[in-house]
Amino acid sequence: MYDICCVGHLTLDKVVTPKAALNMAGGTSFYFSNAIRNMDVAYILITSLAEKEMNFVADLRAKNIEVNAFVSSNTVYFENIYSHNLDHRIQKVLQKGDAFNFEHVKHIDASIFHLGPLLADDIPLELIKALSKKGKVSLDVQGYLRNVQNQDVYAIDWKDKKEALPYVDILKANEAEMEMLTGCKDIRKGAKALNEWGVKEVVITLGSKGSLIYAGDVFYNIPAFVPAVEADTTGCGDTYMAGYLYQRIKNANIQEAGEFGAAMASLKIEASGPFTGTETDVLILLANNTR
Repeated sequence: MYDICCVGHLTLDKVVTPKAALNMAGGTSFYFSNAIRNMDVAYILITSLAEKEMNFVADLRAKNIEVNAFVSSNTVYFENIYSHNLDHRIQKVLQKGDAFNFEHVKHIDASIFHLGPLLADDIPLELIKALSKKGKVSLDVQGYLRNVQNQDVYAIDWKDKKEALPYVDILKANEAEMEMLTGCKDIRKGAKALNEWGVKEVVITLGSKGSLIYAGDVFYNIPAFVPAVEADTTGCGDTYMAGYLYQRIKNANIQEAGEFGAAMASLKIEASGPFTGTETDVLILLANNTR
């Protein structure tokens, strides 16, 4: 029995910032797995990628991350281009991977299944429903809101949202994704709408402005922690959710879990690549920023 199982593609990521251009592994599953690997949690990643990129899986296993990897016809290939404003990026999709199905997860038992679709057809509705019978479902909604045309990524609404969201316990979206899903510019109204559609814990990340969580008719305002330097925000939301879900598994309350996730995200921004810190690093940052 695992505490957390993440389901999502490992990707090829080209990250372009004003300071550098880097080629690396990426995807929700990559950043989430790296962020949670030093925490006291029983964790497994279910992923899919092309045979020629299986070295990404070997690299994760070398870090003592448990991985079940399936062969896909292609590895998902993203290009992320950031301006000086690291809250904004231009994204292209150069390759798509095969969709996940229940066969990939049928032997896995976990308290929380964290789903990280990168594109709209990565994780079908039927798989969300099936996993909801095995454990709580946590969803980073971003992939369902991406439509790829000639490698360019366009924002679209998620056509199955009203049918899917009653099966989702925890949903993470950024401000733009929330607006696309709900039609609400007001963050609190958008969070309430998602809750009314069935989500129990709505997590809205707001970049450098922090985050807002809505659950049980209560709004939780989570501050952002200012990083010492701003190197790379790729994977920041995934790192936040790793910290949040880790703390929720350990029975932390929502405010505590949100602040832990925010602190992890701040530490991740200080360097390119995934989070490499420990729980102690996060706790020190939190202690130095007591309010």
